[in-house]
Amino acid sequence: MASPQSNHVVHVGYVVPRAGLPSSISFRRWVDAALRGARRRKPAELSIRIVDADEGRALNRDYRGKDYATNVLSFPAELPSGAALPLIGDLAICAPVVQREAAEQGKSPRAHWAHLTIHGVLHLLGYDHQDEAEAEAMEALETRILAGLGIADPYA
Repeated sequence: MASPQSNHVVHVGYVVPRAGLPSSISFRRWVDAALRGARRRKPAELSIRIVDADEGRALNRDYRGKDYATNVLSFPAELPSGAALPLIGDLAICAPVVQREAAEQGKSPRAHWAHLTIHGVLHLLGYDHQDEAEAEAMEALETRILAGLGIADPYA
């Protein structure tokens, strides 16, 4: 569904019970903030799947070779050359990992969900943190986007 104030389409699917989790409206708001923060002006379409620990572990194992559930996985779209589609990719966010990390780090669950959604969207746009310079640039952008949403620096 497109956000009323943007030209972006965000599909949100829940594989886990939705009680206590952010609404699809919240995810759309965070995606819009990430896209604006990254200065993406073109239309964008992506899917977010909220998964349980078993699916999160399977995805991380199958696609990254790591046999544990992680917080967010980004799957950038691999479109044929010349395709003029707005699809930027998919995110899989593991609900139990996000909830556990928020508690362990003393963060509000909502702030942590926002951060990981923004982090994932930036990965879909090509941002990375493989080396120190990339990590610093990505973290600074995330912090700026989150500040615009009234959320404290997650790296502080």
